[in-house]
Amino acid sequence: MNKKAIAAIRKQFKVETDLMKIADIYKVYIRQESSEIYHEEGQPFAMLEREQQELFLNNFKKVLGGKLDIKLFEVKFQRQTEEQADHTQRLLYEGLQTDEVEDWKANMQRIAQKMVQDVQYEKDIVVTFIRGNYFKPTKRHSEEEEVADRDEVYKNPFILCSVNQTDLPKRSLVFDFNEKQYKAHDLIDPIINLTSPIGGFLFPCFTDNAADVNHILYAAGKANKPNYHFIENVLDGEEIMTAEDDKAVFEEIVKEVVGEEVNTRTLANVYDEINSMLVVDEEQEEEEESLPTLDTKEVERVLKASGVKDVDTAKVERAFQKVIEDKTYEMKASHVVPSYTSKSIKIETKVANITISPQDLRYVRQVTVNGKRCLLIEVEEDTMIEGFTLLPEELIE
Repeated sequence: MNKKAIAAIRKQFKVETDLMKIADIYKVYIRQESSEIYHEEGQPFAMLEREQQELFLNNFKKVLGGKLDIKLFEVKFQRQTEEQADHTQRLLYEGLQTDEVEDWKANMQRIAQKMVQDVQYEKDIVVTFIRGNYFKPTKRHSEEEEVADRDEVYKNPFILCSVNQTDLPKRSLVFDFNEKQYKAHDLIDPIINLTSPIGGFLFPCFTDNAADVNHILYAAGKANKPNYHFIENVLDGEEIMTAEDDKAVFEEIVKEVVGEEVNTRTLANVYDEINSMLVVDEEQEEEEESLPTLDTKEVERVLKASGVKDVDTAKVERAFQKVIEDKTYEMKASHVVPSYTSKSIKIETKVANITISPQDLRYVRQVTVNGKRCLLIEVEEDTMIEGFTLLPEELIE
């Protein structure tokens, strides 16, 4: 899935829409101390009070919030075996296909049971499943066509899961209007935190308006902190790499090829080369083409174009093999280059921390003056500190 497809689905999580119909909702309460299902209930989503519908819809929208490979991850299912009757892909697929609500609930309960196996939660949790249909209008082929946007749609059945923690209410002081006195107010009912889901998923993934049942969209609770146990043991998914992981792998590969030390001009050139791969024209973006990746050939090309000497195919392949143990591994270009729209590069020293944009990195150099290492920043205007203009000084070694 790409960010446009995810944004389009998120947009429809609202009470009044004809592009999403949620049929059923199924909730499971799991006690922290026993790690077992304490209570479960299901009903048609339309039977919920409007206020409850709004609370859940906002929660589902938050499940699908965040950036791909940072908070949202497209996970490929592990290959099923005949012995795996409870393989999550099978349970979800059967849950989509069945017309019997009880069968769907039974499959979702089996997934919830997998969540409590060999896991001790810090708090009570509530696992919520919904199933329904998401409708996406087809595009018109020309302005002359008289078919309205909603006359032809893609119908996409889906299941979404949300995992939420519960919190105990705090003791508070209230004023009783009837008795005209202050009282301590104690509540024992746990509050389900629907504002910050700690996990979830969407099945299936959608690619070019077609369902991809071999992949599931996993949602982490925090950026770059996926729950690997959940992915591998609950979702039965394959191993994933975060954007942070990709960046770390790229940095180690470059170090293997060029060494630990590099000047700012070379580093700026590397970032410029990779960033140019991300600049696509509007037509390409409309076609939702896949994002560019960096394999051994692209890394070799980028380093050579950046002015790095003594770079060849064998050297780059050895670096891939040593760092990631896979010469065919590909990193997404967007993961390894800092943001060009902000001051995303941090320069940390004992004296001061500085943030600059990647395109300005070439104006920063480390130099030696009178035997001391100094950070030299080229500027085109006067430097202001606390309202004072700094006096230019000539440094002579």
